[in-house]
Amino acid sequence: MNIYEFLPIKLLIRGAYWLVTTLSDLFEPLVGAQSAAIAIIVLTLGVRILLIPVGRSQVKATLARQRIAPKLAELQRKYKNPEVRQRKTMELYAAEKASPFAGCLPVLAQMPVLMAVYGLFILPEIDGESNALLSKSFLGIRLDASLTGDLFGGNITVTHAAVGVAIMVLIGIVTQTSRRLLTPPTPAPAPKPQNMPEGMPDLSGMTKMMSFVPFITVFIAAIVPLAAALYLATTTTWTLCERLVLGKIYGTLPHSKKEEPDTPAT
Repeated sequence: MNIYEFLPIKLLIRGAYWLVTTLSDLFEPLVGAQSAAIAIIVLTLGVRILLIPVGRSQVKATLARQRIAPKLAELQRKYKNPEVRQRKTMELYAAEKASPFAGCLPVLAQMPVLMAVYGLFILPEIDGESNALLSKSFLGIRLDASLTGDLFGGNITVTHAAVGVAIMVLIGIVTQTSRRLLTPPTPAPAPKPQNMPEGMPDLSGMTKMMSFVPFITVFIAAIVPLAAALYLATTTTWTLCERLVLGKIYGTLPHSKKEEPDTPAT
């Protein structure tokens, strides 16, 4: 089954196609052949502006996790039984109205957009008509071409290789910087219990998984069409800038910590 035939996704693709082609036509007198790429970047920025409240909630959640970090460390010392320790940890998160999973919200919120951008540059037809976006390019590189596709197909050009590698390096540096500088300090994860009770999340496993996010994002940028790679580069850069600004406001950055507050700003 073609997922793009599923009605909600089909409607999403149709709306995204109209928006991108409209923006592309609008920018064409200004930037010429690069208009579709600029439209993708503008679309990404528009989505991220709409998601600012989600980013704000994420930073508040980061502040909450910073606030309870000493209590988490105390739980690690106090409870030696892994099952009890895990249960007490979740009780603490609930009592403090914090969530260890809050960082996933921006990613989940953007998934439909990334799916739409990806679909726009792989579908030969949209709404029964030829997909005009497949003929668009950026710096002479077709927006529907992927770095790995051209590489293994023997069609890679120096320009495509340079642009593709530059995008991957940018995404890797920005994502790694976001993770290293903006992740709140947490106590060392406890050893994983042999028999984890059903329904109880393994937070240490999630922490390890998050450390691979930069590499996963870079890999995705290499295999998706250039248009989707531009989306990833733009949104990851926005994420870093947004969290730097909001982190400065809410005091979640290492260099902006304040001594006195014990409650999050509102």
